[in-house]
Amino acid sequence: MIFVVRFFPEIIIKSREVRQRYIAVLRRSLRTQLKQFSGPTAITGGWDSFNICVDECSEEMKTRILNLLTNAPGIDQVLEVQKYPLVDLEGVVALCVAHNAPLLRGKSFAVRCKRVGDHPFSSMDVERSAGSALMLDVVDTRVDLDNPQVLVRVDIHHDEVSIVERVHKGIGGYPLGTQDAVLSLISGGFDSTVSSYLCIKRGMLTHFCLFRLGGAEHELAVKEVALYLWFKFGASHRVKFITIPFEEVVDDIVAKVDNSQMGVVFKRLMYRAASEIATILKIDTLVTGESVAQVASQTLANLAVIDRATEKLVLRPLATMDKREIIDVARAIGTEDFVKNVPEYCSVISVKPTTRARLSRIETQEALCDDALLSKAVKNAEFQMIDRVIEGIDRRNKPPLLYCEPGDDVTIVDIRHPEEEEKNPLAGELLKQEILKIPFYELRSSFAALSDAKVYALYCERGVMSRLHASHLQEEGHAHVRVFRFGN
Repeated sequence: MIFVVRFFPEIIIKSREVRQRYIAVLRRSLRTQLKQFSGPTAITGGWDSFNICVDECSEEMKTRILNLLTNAPGIDQVLEVQKYPLVDLEGVVALCVAHNAPLLRGKSFAVRCKRVGDHPFSSMDVERSAGSALMLDVVDTRVDLDNPQVLVRVDIHHDEVSIVERVHKGIGGYPLGTQDAVLSLISGGFDSTVSSYLCIKRGMLTHFCLFRLGGAEHELAVKEVALYLWFKFGASHRVKFITIPFEEVVDDIVAKVDNSQMGVVFKRLMYRAASEIATILKIDTLVTGESVAQVASQTLANLAVIDRATEKLVLRPLATMDKREIIDVARAIGTEDFVKNVPEYCSVISVKPTTRARLSRIETQEALCDDALLSKAVKNAEFQMIDRVIEGIDRRNKPPLLYCEPGDDVTIVDIRHPEEEEKNPLAGELLKQEILKIPFYELRSSFAALSDAKVYALYCERGVMSRLHASHLQEEGHAHVRVFRFGN
């Protein structure tokens, strides 16, 4: 199987030096991720596209590879292609009919041919001949050159013919790692998850920073979101997840700061703490999910005062987006459903918050807070690699995690996102074992309703999310939970 990966157009218009650097980064990223698939793969080309050749590509593997490629930053399109040696015009036409006739019943189509090299026929000859043959072969079809439902694509390169079977849209953007690293302040809601995604898409190495305001349930939910974003869009590069214990700082603000000024002071203290973490990581940029005027603390006047708390650059990818647009993006990237289930926690809510904060008054109020508590929070911050975020929870558990394998007397609980489960169903891999489908974002509310008489083994593709949730469920007293894995 051959996948043709076409680069995001903005990469192609860069200077030669920058273009080559971006392409090299994308090539390394794809090589790193393609290693997870059995069988040899080869990446060739590199000026405006890659050809990725995969030997012995099953339907399951093809689905997984397409999922990887269409969610990799820097890729505009992914084409499924079959290549053949060029014989003559009649041979090209026969290939077009064989590959496309089954797709045209009841639909309009057009033929497009791109040709490189010297041949006894033109691109127009291919388009006309293939179109006529398809009209004769398929009764219920018609030609529509302006707005076809099916585009029959043929590429002829010297002595080789490529038949494009399907075209898949990528996410675009720049290859991950071509831009500097950023520290995203993530709360698990719509705004911070979408802003983190937009930074990943633009090629920024996006680390995650959570301010723990109370409750393991919220911390777990935010780690879920971060893991999902990293798995789906950024797994070619490992990043860090930092948890800052901020409960004492919040209590101090509530006790000492004037009610109307609490929101702005709270944000400034968060920025100060995040800036110190960013300095430790040698990062110069903070990312937030703030949108202008969405809430009281996000008026332009208040944002200007908040920004004075740090010398770091503050990026706000959502600055001019409204909530509906943000939710639309969350829905498109697959985070909408489980973001709805993230428990909210905030005790810094003003009755009549200021919308035009004055720097002098805010600094006076902020001075009432104990800087030692802020320093303590930064000092006690927990740094973890994103794929090892379960370890902090594991340490809190007395019982070790227990594992199950195929054939064990357990009920499998597939906790993957429905989109992942649909593309690669688990039922085909297991015989004789009951399988429940409970997305991880519904697991906390649904698991308690399951029978205590059965043993349940959680399953996800990489095993990180299943271990994370098994740890949390054990912590809540569910002794009948396990982690499912294939072999080792």
